[in-house]
Amino acid sequence: MQLVSPAKRGKERPENLAERIYLQLKDDIFEFRLLPGDRFSEGEIAERMAASRTPVRQALYRLEREGYLEVYFRSGWQVKPFDFAHFEELYEVRIVLELEAVKRLCERPNEELPDALEQLRRTWMVQPEQRLQDGREVSRLDERFHCQLVEAAGNREMARLHAEVSEKIRIIRRLDFTQEPRVELTYEEHARILGAILSRRCEEAQLLLKTHIEVSKAEVRKITLHMLHSARQRALPAQG
Repeated sequence: MQLVSPAKRGKERPENLAERIYLQLKDDIFEFRLLPGDRFSEGEIAERMAASRTPVRQALYRLEREGYLEVYFRSGWQVKPFDFAHFEELYEVRIVLELEAVKRLCERPNEELPDALEQLRRTWMVQPEQRLQDGREVSRLDERFHCQLVEAAGNREMARLHAEVSEKIRIIRRLDFTQEPRVELTYEEHARILGAILSRRCEEAQLLLKTHIEVSKAEVRKITLHMLHSARQRALPAQG
């Protein structure tokens, strides 16, 4: 287990401290400083975070509720092992929701097109020299692209469920943007999807969207396996 210890801070309100610990641990999981299967105790985290066990416990139980950790009452905590079958199911739910959103958007009259699509057009249908190259920022914008498509369809429960699914797969989905070619392809694919929606070519838009998501899913699976292997190899000297 590898964690980044935060800099010492002045006295914080308990709720702020719990939030800070939660965010730090979540980032450690997302950045593979805490690896799937790693075990640790509340005391270890409290020492590293220079905090009491109460805010640490609050942060840990929040991460457990979100599905990132498991608690063993006699032997501490564990980062949940990767369950690729679960991620496959989440991606399937995401595809169903997004395809339905595209269908609803394409069925709208031109004069009823949501402003969100114009915002997306200004972000993604740009010249190559206007494209961002920062993978982390493009990852954030990519998630926002897909969420805005569903939000624009107008069903709040669909949007809420889609946002929850997007949060759960973010840990692996963002890895797609560690590869420079994937950043460029994302711009091109998003532009084609938007072009088809704006032209009301529903079947084409749905096919482009489904292919875009499935290719990304395959890429992040490969990258995740590679990064897990690399992280394990880096951790070996520290454990020896």
